[in-house]
Amino acid sequence: MLQYDDNGFYFFALSTLSFYLVPSWYSILQKVFNAFWVNDEKIGAVARTSAEQKKADQLKKSQKGMSVLHSQGFLINVGITLALSMLFVWLLFMVSQDGEVNSFDPFSILEIDHGSDSKSIKKAYRNLSLKYHPDKNPGNRAAEAKFMMVSKAYETLTDETAKENYEKYGNPDGKQSLEVSIGLPSFLLDTNNRNLVLMVYLVIMVGVIPFCVWTYYSDSSKYGEKDVMYDTYSWFHHTLNEHTVVRALPEVLAGSAEFRKRNIPRDADDKKAVSAAVTNVKSLMPKPKYNHPVCVKGNVLMHSHLLRQDVAKVHEEDLKYMLRYSTALIDAMISVCKHQDSIQTAANCIEFGQYVTQAMWTKDSPLLQLPHFTPAEVAHVDKGKVKIGTVQEYRAQAEDQRKGMATFSDLQKKDIANYLHIFPDITVESKVFVDDDEDDNVYEGDLVTIMVTITRNNLADGEKAGLVHAPRFPFPKKEAWWIILGQLKEGKIISIDKVGNSNKKVQHAIKFLAPPQGTYEFDLLIKSNGYVGVDQKLKVDMTTLDNSALPEYKVHPDDAELDDEPTLFEEMLNAHIEQDSDDDDSDEEDSDDEDQPQTEAAKKKEQLRKARQADKDDDDDDSDDEAEEVYADK
Repeated sequence: MLQYDDNGFYFFALSTLSFYLVPSWYSILQKVFNAFWVNDEKIGAVARTSAEQKKADQLKKSQKGMSVLHSQGFLINVGITLALSMLFVWLLFMVSQDGEVNSFDPFSILEIDHGSDSKSIKKAYRNLSLKYHPDKNPGNRAAEAKFMMVSKAYETLTDETAKENYEKYGNPDGKQSLEVSIGLPSFLLDTNNRNLVLMVYLVIMVGVIPFCVWTYYSDSSKYGEKDVMYDTYSWFHHTLNEHTVVRALPEVLAGSAEFRKRNIPRDADDKKAVSAAVTNVKSLMPKPKYNHPVCVKGNVLMHSHLLRQDVAKVHEEDLKYMLRYSTALIDAMISVCKHQDSIQTAANCIEFGQYVTQAMWTKDSPLLQLPHFTPAEVAHVDKGKVKIGTVQEYRAQAEDQRKGMATFSDLQKKDIANYLHIFPDITVESKVFVDDDEDDNVYEGDLVTIMVTITRNNLADGEKAGLVHAPRFPFPKKEAWWIILGQLKEGKIISIDKVGNSNKKVQHAIKFLAPPQGTYEFDLLIKSNGYVGVDQKLKVDMTTLDNSALPEYKVHPDDAELDDEPTLFEEMLNAHIEQDSDDDDSDEEDSDDEDQPQTEAAKKKEQLRKARQADKDDDDDDSDDEAEEVYADK
């Protein structure tokens, strides 16, 4: 018999809580461990030069220590986990008091000792049946259920068959395939709690669950690929085209949907700080196309970063928020350019990402990437006899000939040496071929492979590239390369991919179908995701031949014989056809057998007709003879 079981409910509740508490405590302990004992390299808090020390300290401060554990989401989760853990402990205590799940025990139901005599059984049954009788407890379902259990228990102890079944199978009804009870607390049957139970049920089913589903759906439906909002993609499709230049991209980035709540001016001080920032950068940025407050504020903050100007304290967190999402948003810009087939704009977006990483702008010298270098040090380098415009040229000089470090300390000079080892020095090679092709010719329709090989000459064998050296970018950024294949003049993109391999030698295969017959010249662009002035551009020539010039393919005799052999499908099909033919033949034979009796009958009928006709002819002859005789007599 089914009954409401408090102990069963305890076990059920413990199991249910475990599904939340186990992963929740694991997440909490992991965050606590990462906050105090995680490796600095794992969070990117590595200072390879003293210029990176401030950035490393900020990363440690933001991702290690008690500050990490002060986040609102973490504290809410801890509060919920502690409350449920206390409930879990209470349930364990209740189970420890009486952890046996309810089973059918007639003595316990009748509240008597095991082995009680029949007199005690009858007395207990009489008292309990009077107490829980439905007539004395109208509308009380708990009392009704108790009365049924008491009646069943009394029957078990007084009826010989029921008693024998109970002693043998543990159930008065005999052997059962499954013995269960309802794992719900008994107070649900109490009529006094009926309104409360219904109210809680309605709140959960009609309020809480639909709200959670709606919240999840509404949040997740806003985001597309790379966790970028759909509104942002629409904005990029609207603002980016084949004529977009690098100087216009800060405003495009500022209009992203991710910043619309963050960058809305909050109060008078915020608006005043925006106006002051506009005054500082107005002469160095193009005229804005959009006057929306969100675009204006984001555009000004981004230009302040690119021009290495200090921002108001009220805007420091807003700028940091924009830089946090800048990498993903710029990647989304590039994907939109790929969709629009705008190769030059895609290259401009990649260069914009370089400028954002290094906190530089279009007219700045690449030498500003060197640690501790300012426009004054760059101007000192320009005064040298040898014209130096790139970091590669500066690295190629002898140490005693390098300008700009006259006022540097030994530590700062050491930083320059370390940086020149970190700064990429790459060699790019390309090879055009067709897989599994014996000759080097490319024919129309072939699957062509262009293998691009990037070799980092600044790394030793077995050494891997680390993070991009970017002291002014507040977040770690892994060194990667954008590989673009297309035609700049025609504005076409064949392939554009981001390769994050950190090995010394990196290979990337670009596959596409060979175009119609002719000679083609493709542009191969290799662009860094974080450094300025290391990009390379190569020409890839390819001649496509007419596929009609291919030699005739001759089938080997053995292969030809194999082609003649029927396949398994054909064998099955033939077998099916033969079976159908046999069925048709049998049907024809049956029809012949059926027609045979009809032919015999027709023959008999024809013979009978001829016999009748013969008799008639004989009668006619007799009539003629009689007529002749009569005529003769006359």
